Amino acid sequence: MSLLADDFAYLRQRVLRRSGLVLEPDMHALVETRLMSLLREERLPDISALVARLRSQPESSPLHQRLAEALANHETAFFRDAPVFDALRSTVLPALLAKRSRTRTLRIWCAACAYGQEPYSIAMTLAEAGLLITGWTVRILATDFSTRALVRASEARYDAQEIHRGLTPELRQRYFHPERDGWRLNEQVRRPVELRPLNLMDDFPPEAPVDLVFLRNVMIYWDVPTRRAVLARVRRMLHADGYLVLGAAEASPLVEDGFTRHLIGQTSWYRPTPAPHASASAPVEDAPRPPRSGARP
Repeated sequence: MSLLADDFAYLRQRVLRRSGLVLEPDMHALVETRLMSLLREERLPDISALVARLRSQPESSPLHQRLAEALANHETAFFRDAPVFDALRSTVLPALLAKRSRTRTLRIWCAACAYGQEPYSIAMTLAEAGLLITGWTVRILATDFSTRALVRASEARYDAQEIHRGLTPELRQRYFHPERDGWRLNEQVRRPVELRPLNLMDDFPPEAPVDLVFLRNVMIYWDVPTRRAVLARVRRMLHADGYLVLGAAEASPLVEDGFTRHLIGQTSWYRPTPAPHASASAPVEDAPRPPRSGARP
């Protein structure tokens, strides 16, 4: 049975409230495909039966969470969009190290981390710079609304297809070891990554300010009010001299969102717009660059 209009409208409303995902009118086939596994798990004959069961349960129920997770896009890869990591290595990281030389503390937030490839790519970049063994306190907070995705990320185990997407043989040999039917990331790189469930639709819990936020390839699925609300919450968590990076296909924050765009290499990075009375910080392009070590991802 094809997806009924009323059922699609209900699913569209539930998912928008739960995850911010906007299901466009032409996504019927995609919804049907992504819900097949949930139908099998629930032993239901069709989506109408699933909708009936969802209607009988509160929005806070596990089934509503599993619905949102089933329809979410968890596509990710190691070092996805290589120019972002080039800019991180060459400009953003040196600038932050210069500014944090007194505290020797670096805090990074990777939002919507999916199966962990992005936060672990960040950790490998820091390891290549020697930051995981030189007395710096490094914390990478990796969050996702999907508990199933976080379980996979915590295992840090990837199959042959995943390990070859974006990862050089040198980095694979340096930071992974063969295990069962795949490869597992070593403890040195996993240690600074703290995995935590967080729904970006909710108010964020109190947290110490972070220096760098990766919020990539998630806002493309949201409407404008949702994007602006999340950006406002992100800005409150970001140091005044910190950085935000988005996905290449995502709309730039508006001036009224409180961010200023900086072009670094081939990528756009965003910094909190200083208050009118605040003194301008040194341009990021003038930051010193530390020597590189090891392979280039």
